[in-house]
Amino acid sequence: MNSSNRSMPIKASARGFGRVALVVVRVALVVAGGGLVSRERAEARLRAHTEKQIARTVTTSSATRSDTSIDLSLPGNVVARVEASIFARTDGYLARLHVDIGTTVTAGQLLAEIDAPELDQQLREGGAEVAAAEAAAALAQTTAERWLALGASHTVSRQQVDEQQSAAQASAARLNAARASLQRLQELSAFKRIVAPFDGIVTVRNTDIGQLISANGTGEELFRIADTSRLRVFVRVPQVYVATMTPGLVARLGFPDRPGAEYEARLVRSANALDAASRTLLVELDVDNRHHELLSGTYVDVHFQLPGSSTLRLPANTLLFRAAGPHVATVGEDNRVLLKPVTLGRDFGNELEILSGVDATDRVILSPPDSLSDHEAVRIVNGAGTTDHPP
Repeated sequence: MNSSNRSMPIKASARGFGRVALVVVRVALVVAGGGLVSRERAEARLRAHTEKQIARTVTTSSATRSDTSIDLSLPGNVVARVEASIFARTDGYLARLHVDIGTTVTAGQLLAEIDAPELDQQLREGGAEVAAAEAAAALAQTTAERWLALGASHTVSRQQVDEQQSAAQASAARLNAARASLQRLQELSAFKRIVAPFDGIVTVRNTDIGQLISANGTGEELFRIADTSRLRVFVRVPQVYVATMTPGLVARLGFPDRPGAEYEARLVRSANALDAASRTLLVELDVDNRHHELLSGTYVDVHFQLPGSSTLRLPANTLLFRAAGPHVATVGEDNRVLLKPVTLGRDFGNELEILSGVDATDRVILSPPDSLSDHEAVRIVNGAGTTDHPP
């Protein structure tokens, strides 16, 4: 056998060995790849399981649309239609008292009388001064007329005639001043009689018989009279409701001392300007009190029935307060959190009006924790107590 024939089996064996090695390598690669895939799948399942275990459990709600009217309740203060404090205009002592608290009076009715001896003496002196001034003025006028006749005959000089006429005019002026002073004293004397300025009820009496009465501006009010046949109710309305406060709007009044009873009042006017400190509008309502059932100075609950608007409402415990403003936390289809800024409207206590930022289909988280962040995975617990896990 020659050398070429001996080399052929050796080459065939080498090729066979190479094929086997290649197959072994391929099998090893397949096994290794399968292990990697299996390990990645296991890690993914572990991550998903871990996320399920650490995800927050939340309860969601959705915004509701409200088209019903709004019952707005606000505190109010009741005052009399007209109320005035009565002070003395003359000094003296209270001589007679004709009314007391709770007395119904009419305009011009006598309330009390003041004894003013000093004023009476001034009146007598004033009368005497007027009489003396009248006599002096009459004499000066007669003298001036005589000197005028003498001047016509050139018996006296023109200068002397002018002096007598000027003296007559001065006497007449002094007479007018004396009469004016007497009239002032007479008018002050009329104030010894204290009368009611209008129909009403005496609500305050701060004087008694024999008490010293001072009219120098430091004296205390003697009486206070209030006309309560109609009452005025003042209410401060928040800015968000100002547009609905139009004259003629009817309100219902509830008084703490009259449980179950309601009275009707009508809005008559407003301040037409907001208070800069409270951002509220002062409005006035008018209520008929001809039977005097209601008392001035009382507290009252004022209920306005306002027309509703088609707006969304959310529970008050859905809000998150962030530096950029109020937000709500919603849950997307992938069960991850999405924080949305919202614009708030009116506050209804347990609910808030939402002007923009959410839709009626959004799932909004109730009582969200402050640490809640965007894209955080959560588990939703529905009303039946079951849990919706993130995918």
